[in-house]
Parts: sequence; C-alpha cells; structure tokens
Amino acid sequence: MRSASARLVTPLRAVAVAVGAAVAGAVMLVPAGAAAVAAGPGAAAAARTEVTVSPVDLDGPAVSTVKVSVKNAGPQRLRSLKVSFAGPAGWAVQPSVRSVSGSLATGASADTTFRIQVPEKRPGFVIRTFTATATYQGGDGEGTATGTRTERSGTPQASLAAAYNNVAITDESATKAGDYDGEGNSFSAQKLAAVGLTPGATVDALGAKLTWPDVPAGTKDNVASGGQAITLGGKGSRLVFLGSGVTSAATGNAAVYYTDGSSSTGTFGFPNWSFDPVTAHGATLVKSTDGRNRQDGYGNATVKYSVFAHSVALDPAKTVEFVVLPSNANVHIFAMALAP
Repeated sequence: MRSASARLVTPLRAVAVAVGAAVAGAVMLVPAGAAAVAAGPGAAAAARTEVTVSPVDLDGPAVSTVKVSVKNAGPQRLRSLKVSFAGPAGWAVQPSVRSVSGSLATGASADTTFRIQVPEKRPGFVIRTFTATATYQGGDGEGTATGTRTERSGTPQASLAAAYNNVAITDESATKAGDYDGEGNSFSAQKLAAVGLTPGATVDALGAKLTWPDVPAGTKDNVASGGQAITLGGKGSRLVFLGSGVTSAATGNAAVYYTDGSSSTGTFGFPNWSFDPVTAHGATLVKSTDGRNRQDGYGNATVKYSVFAHSVALDPAKTVEFVVLPSNANVHIFAMALAP
C-alpha cells in the first residue's frame, strides 16, 4: 500500500534548539516491500516499530547529517509521529525533534534528517552512542520506540600487556620502582614466586587459564583500570579477571563487544589487596603472599597481600572482539582470559 507524502511542521532553524522544539525539513515516506505488507495477522501483531540511525561521520570538527528512519511494522496506521535525536553529552543537535504530518500505512517508513555538531577527534579509542526515539499513536500500539547506533574511533589496545600502566611487583633488593597502591608499596617478587606466581606462569581460576605478567620485576606489570579498550578474541561463557584492589571500592562495569556489533556489560570487583574480607565483591581468592615491599625494603611480614579472580558473563554463542575495562583506577588487573 502506498502512503501519501509527509511534511514537517515548522521552519528549519540554523542553530541547535532545546529538546521538544519542532523544526522543519523534508520527510519522505517509503513503501515497504510486498513481503512485509503481506505478513500474516500473527506476525503483524508481534512486529514492533523499527527505528534505525544512519552512520555518523566523526571526522570533526564539522557538522554531520544523520538520517533516522522509522518503519511502521504494526497492524494499524501510525499517526502523530515525532522523532527526537541525541548524541553524546554536549553535542549540539539541530533540530532535536521533528514532527511528521500525515500517517504511515503498515510497512511504510518515514526518513527524517538531523544535523549534529561533531567536535575535534580525541586521541585513543572512543565509543560514542547516538539515540533516536519515536513517539506515535497507532502502529504497534506501544506509543514509543527507540533505536541506537554506536560509532568507534581509534583502535583498541592490542593486548592487556600493551596497556600496562602500573608497577605492582618489585624485587626485595630494589623496591623503589613499585607503587601499586599510590603509597609506594608493591608485591614482593620473591614471595609471589614462592606461591607459584612467576613471570609467564599459568594461573587456573574460575575455569580460565590466565597468564601471570611475563615481565621483569620493577617494570609495568598491570593495568590500573581507566576505561581502556583491549582486544580479546574468542568465545566463552564468561570473562575472567585476575587482580586486586587498592582500596575497598575497587568495583566497576566491564563492557564486552562482539564481532557482530552487539555488546554486553557486567559488574565485578576485587577486595583490597590486604585487610578486606577475601570474598568481598564476590571475588575468589587465588594466592596470598606474606608481607610486601615498601620504599625502604621488604616489610609487613605478618600481613597477607593477595591476588583474586572475578568474572562477568558472556554470550557463549558470540565471538568477543574487545573489552572496555571499568573506569575505576582502584581496580588493578594482571590478566584476563575467556572461560569455556
């Protein structure tokens, strides 16, 4: 079924406006293919309004044009359609809302356009999310539908080792390079070796085989987590992290991105490397050492300093592409790996 042309309600302004303001521009209704229109009653009743966002050109500073398409997949005509669009915080959008006059027959689509001010590119790997929301009457009867698009710039780190930014392990004869906790303290390489944590050693934890940092004592050997994106390929049921915290607030979200463009998020945390209960935040104790290295040498011999494991769930049917670590520098990570 063909639908009539649609138009927007008010003239286009040349500056970004507040959310809720309607401004003008051309909107085109595109009939869907015969197969979509001819779907049976059961399929039509189950279908939902579809909102899609076109690719966004991030080569700033510039003003990019973005197309948002709304398809009526419901059994009724879709009326009183308004479409809003937003990018990352602080990015101006013109307009923020468009109103479409007329209605959409089942299977018809409306294309709306927005302009967004893209700032100058930032260094490193960045993921940005863009969201479009449609409000309407009729259609699938839900009244609202949302579509999102993520755009990436830069490249994730090639490995966790490539992102090492902290020295956690020192030799007892040369302790001054260590600063695991921000107070100049570190694990003793000798005491770690005594419990099997030697450079490159395999660590079995939570079903995963992890590799202890294969670097000399006194060099960078762990990541103080700060939202770094790390390449990690393969499939598994969960992603296991090996590390510890340097306060009692070492928790955060890890985002896992799959090769099909989807993602999942999980929360995990580590106890403080000493003094916290070893099961804090749901973590599992892996190894404990006696004492630690201080700036003036080995000490605190009667106190345990520990390494823990924790994990987040994955979609086992999908292939992991990369992981974004929590934005919490209290979380220190020595290794990560996929568990079957």
